[in-house]
Amino acid sequence: MLYTAQQTAQLPPNGFRYLRTSLNNNVLTITLNRPEKKNALHPPMLAELAFALAYAHHTATVWLVVLAAAGDTFCAGMDLRALAEGETEASTVPEPAGPVRLGELMAGLHKPCLARVQGPVYAGGFLLVGGSTYVLAAENATFSLPEVKRGLFPFQVLAVLIDIMPVRQALDLCLRARTLSAAQAQDIGLATHLVPADELDDAVYNLANELKQFSPTALHYGLRAAHTLKSLPSNEQQAYLYEQFQQLQQTPDAKEGMAAFLEKRRPEWGKS
Repeated sequence: MLYTAQQTAQLPPNGFRYLRTSLNNNVLTITLNRPEKKNALHPPMLAELAFALAYAHHTATVWLVVLAAAGDTFCAGMDLRALAEGETEASTVPEPAGPVRLGELMAGLHKPCLARVQGPVYAGGFLLVGGSTYVLAAENATFSLPEVKRGLFPFQVLAVLIDIMPVRQALDLCLRARTLSAAQAQDIGLATHLVPADELDDAVYNLANELKQFSPTALHYGLRAAHTLKSLPSNEQQAYLYEQFQQLQQTPDAKEGMAAFLEKRRPEWGKS
């Protein structure tokens, strides 16, 4: 994470400039809020995203994240003009500790993330969608990687895609710059749920509520393990997973879960 737990003890008191956030019933909703630029990502917005995701990662009362967007486009990718010209505006958050790489930020969240995709996703927006645990896409949403049309290549997106689909399929998306429908995105695993546009909010709400029935600590440990396994040699993986299970058994959530099972009642998660 590019921000420490101390830095993200609270969200900016005056809010973000390019994000809207709300925390309700252990669900942090982060809404991209640059609709006049189709939510294109530029340095100030990237810093705000890094801060908000670090806040979600470090804050125990955040059990899961919903990633949404204002306007008719989910995300147009990187703002190439802003990246080329540089930004001089004052930031709403401290300077991040290093470069903001969305793929790494999403992978390091270690909490369930639900992407609410109401419209087109382009280029770097795939890093947000590909890094989410669930992608609930409106039936009219589209997905496209147009970088090769501009003499560029979506290198970081490729790394995310090959975790989701076969390498040849991921390369084809990058090489041919095709526009996928939401149904096609679901067929290749990029979208997990296909939803009528007017039912998108209900679908997100219902899935979030379903996930909240389970131990947030167990979900956190599981997502962290899935991320860590990618960097471990195969002969170390089972020992690591055994150690994680031993640690998880000692947590308050595990003790509460076992007590609830024996007492035939619903568990109360988050008890210290």
